[in-house]
This record gives sequence, C-alpha cells and structure tokens, in this order.
Amino acid sequence: MDLITSLLWHHDKFLGITWNTWKVVGFIGNAVFFSRFFVQWYATEKRKQVVVPQAFWWLSLTGSLILLAYGLFYLHDSVFILAYAFTWIPYIRSLVIHRRHKAAHTICTGCGIKIPPQSNYCPNCGVKVG
Repeated sequence: MDLITSLLWHHDKFLGITWNTWKVVGFIGNAVFFSRFFVQWYATEKRKQVVVPQAFWWLSLTGSLILLAYGLFYLHDSVFILAYAFTWIPYIRSLVIHRRHKAAHTICTGCGIKIPPQSNYCPNCGVKVG
C-alpha cells in the first residue's frame, strides 16, 4: 500500500500535479468539452448517419466558456485565452438555428405528428401538407 501511495502522492503532488481550485476548473472544462464527442458519436451510431445533436453544441459552449475562464483567471495565458475567446459564436449560432428549425415544424392534420419544415407530404401518413 505504501508503494501505491508513494506513486500517487509524491512531493505534495497528486499524480504529479499541484492541485488547486482553478486546476480542477480546467480539468472539468476539458472533460465537458471532450464529452461532446461521445454525444455526437452516440447520436451518429444510433441514426446510422452523421448527426450533430443539440447537446453537442451545449457541451461545446459550456466547456469552452469554462476553459476561457480558466485561461483568463488562472493561467493568464494570451494564447489559451485567444483559443477560446470566440468559440462561443458558432456554438450559439448553431443553437439558434436548431431552435428555429424545431419551431418551424408543423403538425400533420392527418396523423398529428410534427412535420419537418419544407415537407410537401407527411413522412408518417402521406397526407399533403399546406
């Protein structure tokens, strides 16, 4: 047990890392940002086509803002700050487009399901739309 403890804790560092609150924030930001790839991969595998779900954009936005805060308030590193300073723009734009697309769906008069925008016929029952 002492060997394991000495490998994990060495010179007051856990896993060779000097830990503090901002270091934890940085790791959380990286974990959130990285998790978006699993969400996208799962959605793509489930539908058997490339899909970028809304959760991908939320995780991208959240992770990048946490990492920006880490760069601004802890690292004070201009390269790191610049890397995350503007990433929120396409993430928010994608969320806006997603919301508008979802709101543009109409209800089929034949079967009552939501129909994608610009559909001529209901994909469920075949009723002509419009």
